[in-house]
Amino acid sequence: MAGGGANPIKAIMYAFWANSGIAIAKLVAAIFTGSSSMMAEAIHSGADAGNQLLLLLGLRRSKLPASEEHPLGFGKATFFWSFLVAIILFSLGGLYSLYEGFHKLDAGGELDHAWVGLVVLGLGILLEGGSLLGCLREIRKLRGERGLWRWVHESRNAELVVVLGEDLGALLGMALAFVFLSVAAVTGDPVWDAYGSMSIGVVLLVIAVFVAVRVHKLLIGRSADPAVDQAIEEFIADSPAVEQVFNVITLQLGPEVLLAAKVRIAGNPPVADACAAVNDLERRMKERFPELRWSFIEPDVAD
Repeated sequence: MAGGGANPIKAIMYAFWANSGIAIAKLVAAIFTGSSSMMAEAIHSGADAGNQLLLLLGLRRSKLPASEEHPLGFGKATFFWSFLVAIILFSLGGLYSLYEGFHKLDAGGELDHAWVGLVVLGLGILLEGGSLLGCLREIRKLRGERGLWRWVHESRNAELVVVLGEDLGALLGMALAFVFLSVAAVTGDPVWDAYGSMSIGVVLLVIAVFVAVRVHKLLIGRSADPAVDQAIEEFIADSPAVEQVFNVITLQLGPEVLLAAKVRIAGNPPVADACAAVNDLERRMKERFPELRWSFIEPDVAD
């Protein structure tokens, strides 16, 4: 079973402060140099900083208590806001970068003091690298023995998946901007700067679509993490009161999990005794799996 104790808020705050500072520095550099790559990166970092606030809002909304109209709580709010972040990354980040590149190709323009942009990008890469390391540190607490790529495909933690995608997109974007701005400065041809902006746009669009697909699966309803799912089923099957497990269904609702199961109680006891056995099993399961908030176990003699 994957490890626990990860704090997505830490990863979000790493990204927020890094992106806020980088966005301001990039904007100043873009105005000073006239670089379209720098302007695309400034818009991208500014959008990322706003995205972190949306992720925090999603986490806060997900903790609202259940109500009569929302009996299973608001856990899925975090999925909605994470999906919205992917859309913003697509529109403000990717599409604007493409527009800026095509506009620069069409309108032309001079590139001044490119070294200013290169210095800002170098510092930005260092800051964004620190943010990525902070995100990976929190992910490591969750993924256990699984590789990073496998964890991304299996993870039910939308916030960390989004922050990871944003951090990777930001690092790749700044690396591309650095390369193309350097070529533009050496050759004296600003067309390379426009190519850089378009390359950044393509990278951001690919990452935005990937993140949106991952979060979309959670929005429409997905089981708990496979490791948690298997551990819960094994826990039920190993219970002395359970003779047979007919089926187990889990549903991820934000950070919490809903469980429905049908089991055969050992010895076919009277209804009162079967209910007591189920209640004891549910109590022990919730102690073992703190993320398990709702549990509906049905004793039966056949599936």
